[in-house]
Amino acid sequence: MSTNFDRIISRRNTHCVKWDTYPADVIPLWVADMDFLCPQPVINALQKAVEQGIYGYPVGHSNDPHERTEMRQIIVERMKQLYHWNIQPEDILFIPGVVVGFNLVVHALAEENGEVLVQPPVYPPILAAAKNASMKRVDAPLLPIKTGSKERILHYEIDFDEFSNTISEQTKVFILCNPHNPTGRVFTQLELERMAEICLQKKVIICSDEIHNDLIFSPHQHIPIAALDNEIAQNSVTLMAPSKTFNIPGLEFSFAIVPDPELRKRILLAGEGLLSGINTLAWAAAESAYQDGEEWLSELLVYLKGNRDFLSGWLQEHNPEVNFTQPEGTYLSWLDMRALDLKPSPYEFFLNQAKVAFNDGIPFGNGGAGFVRLNFGTPRKILQEALDRLEIAIKSL
Repeated sequence: MSTNFDRIISRRNTHCVKWDTYPADVIPLWVADMDFLCPQPVINALQKAVEQGIYGYPVGHSNDPHERTEMRQIIVERMKQLYHWNIQPEDILFIPGVVVGFNLVVHALAEENGEVLVQPPVYPPILAAAKNASMKRVDAPLLPIKTGSKERILHYEIDFDEFSNTISEQTKVFILCNPHNPTGRVFTQLELERMAEICLQKKVIICSDEIHNDLIFSPHQHIPIAALDNEIAQNSVTLMAPSKTFNIPGLEFSFAIVPDPELRKRILLAGEGLLSGINTLAWAAAESAYQDGEEWLSELLVYLKGNRDFLSGWLQEHNPEVNFTQPEGTYLSWLDMRALDLKPSPYEFFLNQAKVAFNDGIPFGNGGAGFVRLNFGTPRKILQEALDRLEIAIKSL
């Protein structure tokens, strides 16, 4: 392994949300960015862009399909190589973030008394998108099924009857999160086909947040829902980014794949005068990441899988009362702390007693109370120290 993912890099006092939000004695395992250097080719590309010394407006602000043709072709080839999905360069819209993307889609399709379907527990900004567009949110919660050793591993599944019955004539958009945050599910082809079929029958547009699409653990495979067939693609918006994959989220580069030209036009119109373009450094980083970052990504996945398995083994050995997910993708684990009855909440207990910061489960919606989300995208020594603190805090009870 040429990249040293065990290397600990100080991120404090760097205007870093993850490390500067909490006091210096707190280990942050919360917000979804990793504590690893991004690929060296990306660093080189950024240095070259900075050394140029002039930071004017870059080409590509208007999302003109005749601009940024090289980047468009990189994405076209990537979709074909990874998923056997044939898209066109003009299908691609560049946006500064996936959160911007699904909010933009909801605004574009907003109607009075309209509804947005989501699957909690899920990434909190997805829950907020309906309200942001004066729409109503409707929930089709995922079901946690206990599996594995002593039935402690949570595997979240779709209740398809509930999913279908939740959709009404007012439901305009379904925001899918796949790979799913926070449960780590990578939905199977059969699951995707059933959701897509229901949405087609009921005329609901699918907006699919697939930002973690590259972070998949074998033997699981990511399938973009729009790649299933052309009819589904025409009814879908697919949101992706190099940000989570290559650890460059602060540069704000994402893209939407929108094969239907009328839907694409509506989305662009919804962002008219509001949607900012991609900045100069983000273009350089994204292009370099997709062209030269694959070796780094392969090594990263080995390390993340090691962290995932280390965490699972530790929980099995040290915390028999805690149920947990075994993520199929992402670097996020979803921990069920309800049996410990931690006061005032698991999040606050561990922050105050263990000096470890997780994401509180409550903002993830229905099914989140009593849970925390743990980010294991960090050097194993940091993960180990955090888990040792947890053990001491729990034993203090």
